Amino acid sequence: MSNVKTLLLITGIFEIIIGVPVMGGLIVMGLSYIPLVVMLALHIVTLVLASQHNADKHGSILGIITSVIAIIPIVGMIMHLITGVLLLVSASKADSNQSSYSPPPPPSSF
Repeated sequence: MSNVKTLLLITGIFEIIIGVPVMGGLIVMGLSYIPLVVMLALHIVTLVLASQHNADKHGSILGIITSVIAIIPIVGMIMHLITGVLLLVSASKADSNQSSYSPPPPPSSF
């Protein structure tokens, strides 16, 4: 399992946990919104690694947006759930995209 897939899985699972209506709100508000800052940092790291490995970046970009606007209670909950699902789908596709890739032949091989 690649580092990108691992981070996509971790961030996806955390987003789903934070998106659960009562439990997620208690976690975020009980820890003084620090989980949102931690998730923002994780999404940025995941985005950088995904960019380096040509993996799907959509979930990490949406995660960054979600971490910023998640201060709004209902909107944040919905965005966390959507982002979590998108990240988990991206993680499930991460290995299949990388394993089927083969670089083009060098120009001198024709």
